[in-house]
Amino acid sequence: MAIEIEHKFLLANEKWRDYIDHSAKMRQGYLTSNSNSSVRVRISGEKAWLNIKSATAGNQRYEYEYEIPVHDADEIIGNLCRKPLIEKTRHYVYQENHTWEIDEFSGENKGLIVAEIELSKQNEVFTIPNWIGKEVTDDLRYYNNKLSQHPYNIWK
Repeated sequence: MAIEIEHKFLLANEKWRDYIDHSAKMRQGYLTSNSNSSVRVRISGEKAWLNIKSATAGNQRYEYEYEIPVHDADEIIGNLCRKPLIEKTRHYVYQENHTWEIDEFSGENKGLIVAEIELSKQNEVFTIPNWIGKEVTDDLRYYNNKLSQHPYNIWK
């Protein structure tokens, strides 16, 4: 059983950009989602994954991920996934033994930037950099699954 422990935050300022180690463009689509789980396909570079995740609010969820052929993922995203797709650039920032993944969305979610940190245990201590803003872990609107149903550009 795979358990993901993750916190989501908005950004307080642009200082995080000074610490980017590397970035990757991602495109993903959702095959299905309900009150229990979601199933998505993601392509990043020359790799692709099928991901199954519990639809639990909060910082701890079940997650299973399997690498699949990129060609298959591209066909699944193009033919079977609901629209709009999630399009983003993920920036990786390393701070004090942790990796911050900062998703800068494009497409229907352009303008939204969310930082995430994954932890190895529920009570793990981590330092919050001064460029991190409000925590939104419990706000379902910021989950990619929800962004594919209610994009950021219609929030305003």
